[in-house]
Amino acid sequence: MRIASFNVNGIRASVRRGFDTWLRDRAPDIVLLQEVRCPAGLLPTGVWDGYHLAYDEGSRAGRNGVAILSRQAPTDVRAGMGSREFDGEGRYLETDLPGLTVASLYLPKGDVPTGDDAAIARYERKLRFMSSLRTHLTRSRRRAAAAGREFLVAGDFNIAHETIDLKNWRTNQKNAGFLPDERAWFATILGPRTLHDVVRRLHPGVPGPYSWWSWRGQAWTTDAGWRIDYQLATPGLSARATTGATDREPTYEARMSDHSPVVVDYAD
Repeated sequence: MRIASFNVNGIRASVRRGFDTWLRDRAPDIVLLQEVRCPAGLLPTGVWDGYHLAYDEGSRAGRNGVAILSRQAPTDVRAGMGSREFDGEGRYLETDLPGLTVASLYLPKGDVPTGDDAAIARYERKLRFMSSLRTHLTRSRRRAAAAGREFLVAGDFNIAHETIDLKNWRTNQKNAGFLPDERAWFATILGPRTLHDVVRRLHPGVPGPYSWWSWRGQAWTTDAGWRIDYQLATPGLSARATTGATDREPTYEARMSDHSPVVVDYAD
């Protein structure tokens, strides 16, 4: 079973850059998409033939939007995480599949809590989202277990957990995505009996593999990236992971997004 997670940064732009070719060549069984940023009625046609599509576009036109493509038809689809503040934003989508519940996540970027009121508000809003998400992940994981299913949440967490998850960590210690509160929170959702960081388990102690690079400057050329896209799985599913990495495109010109897909193969 091959599962891919990919922040496409606009599905229509990503398709123009080769998303359909990547999807055909890699042939994942499940694909979790973030930042689809497209009204449901304007989604590209023919791109995901052979997949069942679940999509939550949210209420903000042209922003956010999470989707799940699956070879098998889901038995249930749930949008949101039970939060009145966030559920209309198209940031969390969950489907039940045979033996597995999967969730696609796009966590807010946030900001640095400086003296600027707007920046402080964005930072505090991210913390509230993270708190709601942690509660929901526990609920969803237990719900899946009660039904005899494994659980996986994947997507853009907008947090680099450890120093090996971004190249220039020393100069980013006061930047959003690598703040102490964010990193501490990330540690709380992981545990030997709860959720495993699957790619890190497959690549212990190794810098990266990064999944996001700025479009600007020489970040791509020098591989000055961040690992902010994850697949977090319950122990039973994590133990079945055989290979996992980022599908980093061969050249800057071949990039489909400012993110690259995170792909993991799980043994049946």
